[in-house]
Parts: sequence; structure tokens; C-alpha cells
Amino acid sequence: MARTKRRLRSSTVVLGGMGVVAAALTSCGSEPDRRCVDRDSYTWDGYKVIADKNCKSGSSGSSGSSYGKGGKKKTGKGGSTDAAWYYDADVDGGYADYGTFSRSDAVDRGGFGCSGSGSGGG
Repeated sequence: MARTKRRLRSSTVVLGGMGVVAAALTSCGSEPDRRCVDRDSYTWDGYKVIADKNCKSGSSGSSGSSYGKGGKKKTGKGGSTDAAWYYDADVDGGYADYGTFSRSDAVDRGGFGCSGSGSGGG
């Protein structure tokens, strides 16, 4: 009996390689996890997570008619909420902590193959 080496078909190799490329691209290009929080509510547990409708949609530079001076949401009850998007936070019991208010910093923390990820030498 002669032994023969089993060769992988080229389609198997190509499909496997495409999976690796797809994983690398989606990990960098995906939107970071975000929560709408009240910036004035920080406690030992973190920032209080509030309804998404309280945060401005889109970038932090946009303005809406329901926002007062300084970006604070007018609640109509005489008070205001300093609502902002908080990215890549640990969420527990309605509070978010260890995140960032900067979307670009959250994207730079990305996964496999993203620029800005990894540890620096020292």
C-alpha cells in the first residue's frame, strides 16, 4: 500500500483565509458599545445609565432644540440632565464605569489588527 499525502483543496484554503480577513475588518470597523449616562450622577458604582433618548444622536458636536446651554437636556421639570454617550464601559446594576466619553478613544481600543491596540514596551 502506498501512502499518499492529503492535500487541502484551494477552495478550503481561500475560504479559511477570507474568514481571518473578515474578522480583522469587522473588529476594527464596528461601532463601540455605548451607554447614555448622566455625567452629574457619578458615585462609587459609576455613572447612572439613563434612557438613550436623553443623549444627542450622532456626534457630540450636534445640537438639538431640546438641549440648553452647555448641552444639558431640558427636562421640563425645572431640572436638567447632563447626558452624554459613555463608550466601552463595564455596566452593572444600572451604572457604567471604566469607560470613556471619547468615541475616538473607544475605537482605538479596538480588537485584532486595529491601530492603537496592544501594549507599549517600556
